[in-house]
Amino acid sequence: MIKKPMMGMAALILTMPAFAAEQAGQLNAASEANEENIVTDKVKVTSILPDRLEAVPGSFNVVDEKELKARQPFSVREALNQTPGINIVGEDAFALAPNIGIRGMNPRRTQRTLLMEDGMPLFMAPYGDPSAHYSTPLDRVNRIEIVKGSGQTLYGPQTVGGMINFVTKPVPKEFQASVMAIIGNNNFSGGHVNIGTGGDWGGIMLDAVNRKGDGIRKNHDFEINELTLKGQLNLDDRNTLIAKLGWYEEKSSISETGLGEMEWREDKYQAPTGDQDQFNQTRKTLQLKHIFEISEKAKLSTQFYYAETSRASFRQINSPGRYDSDSPGSSTGYSRLDRCPSGAMRDDLSNAAQCGGRWRPRDYEYYGIEPRLDFSHNLFGIESDAVIGFRWHQEDIRRNQFRANGPEVQSQSWAEALGDHREDVRIDVEAKSYYAQNTFYLGNWALTPGIRVEDIRIKTNVVRAEGVTHENPESSLTNNQTKVLPGFGVAWNGIENTTIFAGVHKGFAPPRPDRDIVASAANTAVVHKTKPEESTNWEFGIRSNYFRGVSYEATLFHTKFEEIVINSGAGAFINGGESQHSGIELGGRIDFGQVYNTPHNFYVTGAYTNLFTAKFKKNGQRVQDGIVSGDRLPYAPRHIASVNFGYSHPVGLDARIGVDYVSRQEVDTFARVLDPTDAALSGLAGDIPSYALVNASVSYRPIGSKATFFVSGHNLGDKEYLATRVDGMHAGRQRQVFGGVRYDF
Repeated sequence: MIKKPMMGMAALILTMPAFAAEQAGQLNAASEANEENIVTDKVKVTSILPDRLEAVPGSFNVVDEKELKARQPFSVREALNQTPGINIVGEDAFALAPNIGIRGMNPRRTQRTLLMEDGMPLFMAPYGDPSAHYSTPLDRVNRIEIVKGSGQTLYGPQTVGGMINFVTKPVPKEFQASVMAIIGNNNFSGGHVNIGTGGDWGGIMLDAVNRKGDGIRKNHDFEINELTLKGQLNLDDRNTLIAKLGWYEEKSSISETGLGEMEWREDKYQAPTGDQDQFNQTRKTLQLKHIFEISEKAKLSTQFYYAETSRASFRQINSPGRYDSDSPGSSTGYSRLDRCPSGAMRDDLSNAAQCGGRWRPRDYEYYGIEPRLDFSHNLFGIESDAVIGFRWHQEDIRRNQFRANGPEVQSQSWAEALGDHREDVRIDVEAKSYYAQNTFYLGNWALTPGIRVEDIRIKTNVVRAEGVTHENPESSLTNNQTKVLPGFGVAWNGIENTTIFAGVHKGFAPPRPDRDIVASAANTAVVHKTKPEESTNWEFGIRSNYFRGVSYEATLFHTKFEEIVINSGAGAFINGGESQHSGIELGGRIDFGQVYNTPHNFYVTGAYTNLFTAKFKKNGQRVQDGIVSGDRLPYAPRHIASVNFGYSHPVGLDARIGVDYVSRQEVDTFARVLDPTDAALSGLAGDIPSYALVNASVSYRPIGSKATFFVSGHNLGDKEYLATRVDGMHAGRQRQVFGGVRYDF
């Protein structure tokens, strides 16, 4: 990875206060006549939701710290499973590679859901490779924000489904510390240490996280470690600097290749080459923010972010069930070793230790700067809140693949030095984003028009790939896109503690590169033929806590895609034409303790999504890619439901038990038109049956105690179920129970 100098950007960050100071008098000339100390605690610099939630013209959900502590979710999957509209496919035990889909979007690697931490994107590369192999550990999280409506205009590039922002804990104003230890079945254990101190000058805080355990399949153990240093410096009453440094490491034996049908029937939890398969990842991040409180009605915040990720996977089985896209009907239902010194060795998986395979090391680097001005004004005599901002973003991506037949290739260093270098693809991205939004307050009404412009240049340089020869020159392709994305939302608050909202916005998701690229075809329609996804997203809904102890929400949504992107098999992505997503989301909570004014609070929470329409609208008959007008979209369950019954008491007790349900799902379209033998045996074709899982948790912190004790269990019935057929059959997680203690100093 070639490092680029950051000094120019850092200098730009430092000059922003001077520029803002020149504008301060224009924005609020009276501020100097009535100077007051600006309390920086009121500045929300990490949230994607505004202060006035009643004016938000779309659906949103917040999972706060209190709920996270009470429920003690095992992973991000359990943290979000009570949020309407969200489908999470769990193919690894700890959701290390999260698969989050919103409103029928394909959840594969969260490609169509914008993930952020404190407003900073979390993808490998947000534009060039929008896939997630990381999400913020919940130990560091203060709350989780989920936004699905027209409020997405301010963020990007993924705005077709929704956004999830992990808001991390703020630095303390005085000495604080906590330690937590947990242990459970499946050899699961972990710990978290948080220590920080602060004062009027600011603060500093250190987080250390460790998690390890066995995976869903045999020999799929994992371990992650993360260190995060966060600091805040209050330069004066108006200027604040916030900095965050992060380092993350993952070492796991998880293979992305699933099982064939015969292997699944014999042992659905086997991993034939798990002893050799590897997935290693390191992630380094830097986030800097400068906040200038121009006045009580104006704030200029400037964010600089940088992320460097290196991930490398080694696998010995490239396709499930011996499926070969170039040889229809070749599947047998049993895996085959990809590369061995002798071809005869490949059919006997006991030879895995003596055979080779393929490494896929990939390096990602991205950075950007984003100044944003938030201010209140009375233009035309109407009370308003406005946002104006700009972001410059750069990405450098390097994708490699090395292969060899012998066991020595199981060492990554050997593979990179002496292996067959089969892929070398370099992708450069420059993206400029401009956005503006204004909320007009007219009595009980809040009207919010907004616009975002994405100007993107993606250059792909294929140095080496499948079929390359020394005579073939390297190939390149430049893809330029400029998209104007308007949005408009309305919120009405004419009923006490109730908001009725409606909105529409234009969504956009840039095309991602093919996984395996043919060098000789890089300048033809064969490669990078996918157009960006564009959508029109409509919403109408209500949220209310009009009755004491009762809160609820209901949202009707309709999304229409112009060029949905789907997996066509063999690592290629194609446009599937038009598609339509329509449904209703319901969520609510009843606290009977508040209803009857008693400290014994029995409560019920529920979330339900009915995706009654999720279909292709392409004209024509069945073709090779399997797209048929009217067919259901892949991995878009019609029903998703979660219901929990709980009890809490001021003595510090919270206990709950619940059920999560996901209905039947369809697989990728290419798998629907496979050769009959491949369809029957590869593991790629067929339904994903419905399943229901029982979960429970208990948390107790005695009055006056600094210790919190908790136990949490997921899939308590130990149900065996199929989670996905992407790259073969993957079982869902077995019963997982863990307990722990947290002590606050």
